[in-house]
Amino acid sequence: MFGKKLLNETDVLETWQQQKTYKKILESRKGGELFGFYDGPPFATGLPHYGHLLAGTIKDTVLRYQTMNGRYAPSRFGWDCHGVPIEFAMEKELNLAGPSSIEEYGIDRFNEACRGIVLKYTNEWKDTVFRMGRWVDFEGGYKTMDTTFMESVWWVFGQLYQKGLIYEGFKVMPFSTKLGTPLSNFEANLNYKDVQDPSVIIQFVTTEKNTFCSNRK
Repeated sequence: MFGKKLLNETDVLETWQQQKTYKKILESRKGGELFGFYDGPPFATGLPHYGHLLAGTIKDTVLRYQTMNGRYAPSRFGWDCHGVPIEFAMEKELNLAGPSSIEEYGIDRFNEACRGIVLKYTNEWKDTVFRMGRWVDFEGGYKTMDTTFMESVWWVFGQLYQKGLIYEGFKVMPFSTKLGTPLSNFEANLNYKDVQDPSVIIQFVTTEKNTFCSNRK
């Protein structure tokens, strides 16, 4: 209007990228109080869905609010590289079935194959997060398969153990006999299907009047 180009939301997003707006804002807050933020990372073996977009928007809102209040609130993006979904996807790709077939194939070879697919959709994730307008640090991101990350988890576990905060308990959990491991609720729900269960019911006359017994096949 009036000889000036109207900016749409994608123009704003591009401007943020070109001017490195997020980095500049973080730099300006480095002297402020740290607002620690631990983000549960997604699997990069699947594409973003509504649940990711909703949670990501809430996280971004909280961090921006803390930043506006003068706090240093960095947000490193991460990737969850462990778990049954990745192993299951690779089993299907390699046509394997269960722990014994993995051992026969070679655990080291199987692990390397899994590492090759854990970041399958990273570009699609970056495009989606960028389009949302969410401010996160992809360059300094982490992966749960990084040795430093795994060692930090073991260190924290060791600290808890030394303080007597670790105990052994019992809990009923879904279990995959094929994979030989407990399943999360999400994983247990993956294989529910509506199936046809045809049957034949035969009635047999008994010695009592108007009474039948049935045998279902």
